[in-house]
Amino acid sequence: MNIQGIREQFPILHQEINGHPLVYLDSAATSQKPRSVIEAVKRYYELDNANVHRGVHTLGSRATDAYEGARARVAEFLNAAGPEQIVFTRGTTGALNLVASSYAPSVLQEGDEIVITPMEHHSNLIPWQQAARRSGAVLKYIPLQPDGTISLEDVERTVTDKTKIVSVTYVSNVLGTINPVKEIAAIAHRSGAVIVVDGAQSTPHMRIDVQDLDLDFYALSGHKMCGPTGIGALYGRKSLLEAMEPVEFGGEMIDHVDLYESTWKEIPWRFEGGTPIIAGAVGLAAAIDFLEEIGLDTIDAHERQLASYAYDKLSAIDGLTIYGPKQNRVGLVTFNLDDIHPHDVATVLDSEGVAVRAGHHCCQPLMRWLDVTATARASFYLYNTEEDVDRLAASLLKTKEFFGHAIG
Repeated sequence: MNIQGIREQFPILHQEINGHPLVYLDSAATSQKPRSVIEAVKRYYELDNANVHRGVHTLGSRATDAYEGARARVAEFLNAAGPEQIVFTRGTTGALNLVASSYAPSVLQEGDEIVITPMEHHSNLIPWQQAARRSGAVLKYIPLQPDGTISLEDVERTVTDKTKIVSVTYVSNVLGTINPVKEIAAIAHRSGAVIVVDGAQSTPHMRIDVQDLDLDFYALSGHKMCGPTGIGALYGRKSLLEAMEPVEFGGEMIDHVDLYESTWKEIPWRFEGGTPIIAGAVGLAAAIDFLEEIGLDTIDAHERQLASYAYDKLSAIDGLTIYGPKQNRVGLVTFNLDDIHPHDVATVLDSEGVAVRAGHHCCQPLMRWLDVTATARASFYLYNTEEDVDRLAASLLKTKEFFGHAIG
């Protein structure tokens, strides 16, 4: 894997921050964009900009072809059975909310169960709180092991014949944990439940096959996988999507409108009311092309090596605590340094040109489970190097020194 050649394709990385070369370690929040994605979006706006599924003129036809071509590209990327199983959304949050707002009401009754984990991002927690509140269903949690993993035995104990929905993240955005979603899906299906997977942190980093994993719903965000912001997708099993009602109305999601009633288009268009995110879809398709040219397996191996290197490097820093499993983790390290607030750590790191995330990472229940109010997080992607990790470690030592002098 030619890291330097890859880095050359990301214009944003070649700048200085506070007098230092930028080290970008916040890809779990949003990834940077390669020139091919930027150019694809630019080219669409310069040459093909028009609304889709409406005009019969040349620009409208080209825009429609690009938009529907992007849908087919996402379906191929996930190994979905067909493009009709891909609904474009604003991101993972929108996709998960669509399932909770459209599918859940059709299956949930009072006393039914929704099963999730304490490691969920708020986007995969709050929609299920609301679904439980509306239906009278019970929200249940698979307990976490001390290292932040989940055991299949606990999944078996938590999922019952009353469970209708199991919704889990494939990869924790805080702990780096990779959950056994294929096995969880099998347990859910044996109990008659559907499996919903938050793929925001898994899709950019590993090969995803929704048919092999036997998933019912899978959500992803384009901006975490080298694509534009504001675009994501929901994969849904065809029979489930066909049974769902739309939650947004107007625009091209309609089939026939009368004064007092209307009918909807077939899937997936019934879920895409209004003017869709056309340029975002074009950029997402370009991002998939970029990632597949490098190879998802190659990206996965590179990030695991970086995560292992970072875990060992940061573990050697006195007073630094790392959260999550040591083995089988994706390319991120979440930590706290002595009694220094994570926001202060991130501020000092930024003064050294090192960009990390600090806060609760939209996982407040998980923060309480960890018995902290916040953490710092360094997350790596295909454009990061061991030298980036070395810069992070050196800057953390400077942070310790700075606050040691300040306190002393």
